Amino acid sequence: MTLPLMPKATAVWLIEKTGLTFTQIAEFCGMHPLEVQAIADGEVAGGINGYDPVKNHQLAQSEITRCEANSDARLKMLASASPVARRAKGARYTPVAKRNDRPDAIAFVLRQFPQLSEIQIVKLLGTTKDTIIKVRDRQHWNSANIKPRDPVILGLCTQTDLNAAVTAANERLAREGHALPVVADFDLHENDPS
Repeated sequence: MTLPLMPKATAVWLIEKTGLTFTQIAEFCGMHPLEVQAIADGEVAGGINGYDPVKNHQLAQSEITRCEANSDARLKMLASASPVARRAKGARYTPVAKRNDRPDAIAFVLRQFPQLSEIQIVKLLGTTKDTIIKVRDRQHWNSANIKPRDPVILGLCTQTDLNAAVTAANERLAREGHALPVVADFDLHENDPS
């Protein structure tokens, strides 16, 4: 089954805006019902903004209404939800002014999309494996100032490129028979003495 683009953020939106059961939301988002309940209780995903699957053409409002009326019904993603447009191959130039934003974008991608491989992150953000490893292990020279920020908002990639990379990673995990990872909520500065 294809999962929504940002499962945890989608779950937040479905909890806040619909009358679906935790089980229905969990199955649609590829999560455990207890994790969905923890999100609803405010124990998990406190800082995550909801991601509207209706506005982003992943789910029809009629589908939500149908499942709200029947708690045994399961949500079905729209067939046109998978991205088809691909970016042309080639080197990616990042302006000098935006290069300092890369570690923030790397931290965001590592937190929100742990299923992405290092190679995918390298291609998506135009960075190096060494930088990814340093940000992940908090060994980056500027790690005290790294704050996870969305690479789309920073202008380092397009939403289409990000969607395509996440979809490819999810399909790879499904093909290999692995469960999709649960996004870990970690603090980049937990070991920082300041």
